[in-house]
Amino acid sequence: MYEERRKRSAFEIMREYMELLDAWADELLESPGRPSWDIQSCCLEPLCDISITADEVVVTADLPYAQPETIEVEAVGHDLIEISAKIKRKVGFGDLGITHREGEFSSFRSRARIPVPVETDRMKIRFKRGILEVHLPRKKGHRIRIE
Repeated sequence: MYEERRKRSAFEIMREYMELLDAWADELLESPGRPSWDIQSCCLEPLCDISITADEVVVTADLPYAQPETIEVEAVGHDLIEISAKIKRKVGFGDLGITHREGEFSSFRSRARIPVPVETDRMKIRFKRGILEVHLPRKKGHRIRIE
């Protein structure tokens, strides 16, 4: 027996997409992320951001209370840099608003993956008012690949 297929309205299609988007967002929010600290090494992971322009990649890290003379930025590989610094005074969980844990942190450590080829030997570093900027010139002739 032949059943006639009913055309769906644009509103029905949008509702289905919104339901899928809501389900995806719920799943993303429920999945446990890793903590931004390491109790064994007494390190906090700073907030980092990566910006890509046509000429360079800029990695920005939030390092409040960092001792400027202890800041180190090291190229770990062709697409990875590691940022580390000591903190002027120890920071506890209570300072972060976390009351159900105990522990103190004395340094920052973070790794940032660089999504495009860069020249790590020409990197420039600037630290001002607790914000670290790492400028990495892009290698010429390479494009960003979207997968």
